[in-house]
Amino acid sequence: MQLRPVILALGLLTVLLAVAMLPCALIDLADGNPQAHVFVAASSFSALLGGLCWVLARGGEMRMGQREAFLLTVIVWVMLPAVAAIPFVVAGHSVTDSIFESVSGITTTGATVFSGLDDMPRGILLWRSILQWIGGIGIIVTAVAILPQLRVGGMQLFSLESSDMTGKFLPRVSDIAAYIGYAYLIISSVCALLYGISGMNWFDAINHSMTTVSAGGFSTYDASFGHFNGTPAILVSIVFMAIAAMPISLFAILFLQGRIKPLIMDPQPRLFLALALSIAFIIVLYHELHLEESAFESTWRAGVDAVFNVVSVISGTGYANAAYDTWGNPIVALFLIATFLGGCAGSASCGIKMFRVEITAKAIIAWSQRMVQPHRRAPIRYGGRVVDEETLQSVMVFLFLYLVTFMTAAAALSFTGLDPLAAISASATSVSNVGPGLGPEVGPSTTFASLTDAGKWICSIAMLLGRLEFVAVFVVLTPRFWRG
Repeated sequence: MQLRPVILALGLLTVLLAVAMLPCALIDLADGNPQAHVFVAASSFSALLGGLCWVLARGGEMRMGQREAFLLTVIVWVMLPAVAAIPFVVAGHSVTDSIFESVSGITTTGATVFSGLDDMPRGILLWRSILQWIGGIGIIVTAVAILPQLRVGGMQLFSLESSDMTGKFLPRVSDIAAYIGYAYLIISSVCALLYGISGMNWFDAINHSMTTVSAGGFSTYDASFGHFNGTPAILVSIVFMAIAAMPISLFAILFLQGRIKPLIMDPQPRLFLALALSIAFIIVLYHELHLEESAFESTWRAGVDAVFNVVSVISGTGYANAAYDTWGNPIVALFLIATFLGGCAGSASCGIKMFRVEITAKAIIAWSQRMVQPHRRAPIRYGGRVVDEETLQSVMVFLFLYLVTFMTAAAALSFTGLDPLAAISASATSVSNVGPGLGPEVGPSTTFASLTDAGKWICSIAMLLGRLEFVAVFVVLTPRFWRG
């Protein structure tokens, strides 16, 4: 195995993180913050660490095979949060809290252990947003250019060689990554502009644009998006959270080639919107017909709040503008289900994802028909193409690892003292990279600060496993991988 390209890539990414810390240092210096040294020291140390990796890796062969790609995919997402946690540690937070916050940021989960955000130094707030923005584009490039080639979790369905829906509009992976980056920057800029027009100050607009298009969910206020209730920013957020859950390569095609047909014809966005709107409609209908007093001020407010929070949860963004875990037990159950669904493949969101939901549903129907008609051999189709057995097997392996990880994390969290709802929802939201859980301990109205250190580490590991789609991690952990 060639470790040089892995170390070199890790060094370059560490240096990029060091550069990304500089705007935070500048804004703290401009504010006269007495802790302005935090990002200067953290950036210097990170740059030194990245430079050391570059020195160690320079020269020699730089061949990147499949085993190196597996290792790089895992080690980048494990090591970069450790580097990203340095400013939090220097600022005086515990190592456990710092790692949890950086993992939650860079995996775009959005769960937080920090409170008092309204009075927190702007450098720290900006760093949290930058982490999610960087994590979002990193997730998209990984999903579009790396995971399909590694045949992880059924992602080979979107491989560059076989898919008409993702990267085939350009000949090289590097070009695809660049143009996806342009699309990501355009969407982020438009989002920030609309947030600014809708009433946010520009600092809040820039921060929330970064955490919206990355499906991250960090806010600059303890009240999350509840701080902007009654403003047009809620409607802007709904639109861009939905965009963040769509395959961004389709937006790259739209922006760069003016072709909207691939976006319209892709089955994932249609299923995502159908599920999100259906769940929101059920929530509104439940409260309109329920005998008890409604949780909403009006039907319009009910519709807006329901759509906002449902889109936030399904997309994995994790904003909250209301305590939706108090809307009634049936609604809590719906939000728990929504936590697992996820957005589309090739987007910044996580979870099971729409294509796996559809393929699994079609597989269940096909197998049920075969039980009745054993000689029937109806192929399973997705997007007009037959799903081969290898892809179907990859999807089933992913779902098995997803459920095993979720159940293991929930059981482990229950041993730390969490009640059953909190343990289940904290596990689900960590594995699905959503953010807020359910209940008074980890719900949308609170933080994860009440968890024990053990609980925070369990959630951090679950967030990383969910973001890496499980398979890559388990492959690297097998002895056979290291024996070659």
